[in-house]
Amino acid sequence: MENAEKQRLHVYIHGRVQGVGFRHFTMRTAGELGVSGWVRNLRDGRVEIVAEGKTERLEKLLRAVKRGPASANVREVEEEWGKEQGEFHGFTVRRTI
Repeated sequence: MENAEKQRLHVYIHGRVQGVGFRHFTMRTAGELGVSGWVRNLRDGRVEIVAEGKTERLEKLLRAVKRGPASANVREVEEEWGKEQGEFHGFTVRRTI
């Protein structure tokens, strides 16, 4: 049975993760899992993800972004778990900051 507890996951992905479809891969995966939040590129070359949903689904999203799309090369993943804040509706790609 799926864990019904909801959480927030904040992730930074390091490596060759920009210009390889990583944001759209993340958005598609999050949509398939029913996870809400956003993904964006950072000027320093990382990708940042903030997602909320059921713990088990967030764990699946995390496993997926640790691999990334075929053209990516994920070298490091920083993750921080917290309490769901309920501020998102759907999953979006945000502008680079």
